[in-house]
Amino acid sequence: MAQKKVWLITGAGRGLGVDIAKAALAAGHQVVATGRNKDKVANVLGESGNLLVVKLDITKPEDAELAVKEIVKQFGRLDVLVNNAANFYAGFFEELSAEQMNRQLSTSLVGPMNVTRAVLPVMRRQKSGLIITISSTAGLTGFEFGTAYAASKFGLEGWMHSLQAEVEPFGIHSLVVNPGFFRTELLTEESTNFATGRINDYDERRAQQMQFWKGYNGQQSGDPAKLAKALIDLSNMDNPPYRFLAGADAIETAEKVSATLHQQLNAYRELSSSLAF
Repeated sequence: MAQKKVWLITGAGRGLGVDIAKAALAAGHQVVATGRNKDKVANVLGESGNLLVVKLDITKPEDAELAVKEIVKQFGRLDVLVNNAANFYAGFFEELSAEQMNRQLSTSLVGPMNVTRAVLPVMRRQKSGLIITISSTAGLTGFEFGTAYAASKFGLEGWMHSLQAEVEPFGIHSLVVNPGFFRTELLTEESTNFATGRINDYDERRAQQMQFWKGYNGQQSGDPAKLAKALIDLSNMDNPPYRFLAGADAIETAEKVSATLHQQLNAYRELSSSLAF
């Protein structure tokens, strides 16, 4: 069995976070499962001698700092952080309110930053650690009705890619995960929020989009339990990959993005190369 590690998992009260917590526990690791509702996290995960449940609202930096202090006090170290907690505001950009956009970014982008900022001093002292951040194929390409979500995930990608270069000298690894469609709770009414605005020009397309997103919940092809197990396996590597494309649909999306980028760089190569002094 791999060395026992201390895992901190955000958003562990529902969805993929539950599967990751259960997989880490099954692998014999010490799991610190967090969420806004501590009782809900405890109820869904049950009892285990290797489980510590801590209240954590990732949008509040003080919550992150207190959680990390509690973890260090309890275990003296922190080996793996999983930035999993997220939300989903769906809708056309013009119909999304500024408040909705801010909520999307504060949870799915700034939230992981808050937790990572609290964790890094511990990992730097240890000269070791792994930061796993759950992104999406929406971090590779945008899509209609997904401006808010894609904005948060594209931001997440740029932040993690830059952070990687900053923390690797301290022995800290980072892993960005790009899942395709997995049968989590992201598309349930509790997790998906729709734009509150209504502009007549979007009526027909909005109706089509709403039908898709509301009807696709429970139809996703990916098994979150298998993804969770894959993350445990990746965490055991001495040099885990920087990126993991999760699901056949994620690979297909990445291939299309790569092909499009290659086409774009060749389309105006001569013009692009002629811009020097």
